Amino acid sequence: MKTINPRIILPLSFFIFISFIIYLADSADHNFAFRLIGQIPYGDKLMHALLYGVMALFLNYGLNFKSKNIFGFNMQVGALIVLTFAGLEEITQYWLPSRTCDMFDFVADTVGVILFSFIKWGRS
Repeated sequence: MKTINPRIILPLSFFIFISFIIYLADSADHNFAFRLIGQIPYGDKLMHALLYGVMALFLNYGLNFKSKNIFGFNMQVGALIVLTFAGLEEITQYWLPSRTCDMFDFVADTVGVILFSFIKWGRS
């Protein structure tokens, strides 16, 4: 029996999870979790940093922490992909009446991606 490669399943499953959260937020389905996070000071920003940071960590892991030198900085490819996704997702909120385009959300995403990009495990 063939085992599932965690380098594929971790980033893919977390991307599906974040896509579901984005769908709920876009459809204005502010359920228990959204209300709970809303009661925590800066809870929204903390969750942005956590979710996008973990997504970057898993994608970096999936890409075996591959990096590119961009403008003199050694940047992980997974982190760049996640930041691009986060930026595009934040921009699309401008056209959705149930969402608010907030540049500080993107700043929180960026902080999370940077912090979680320092974590490396299982590198081969």
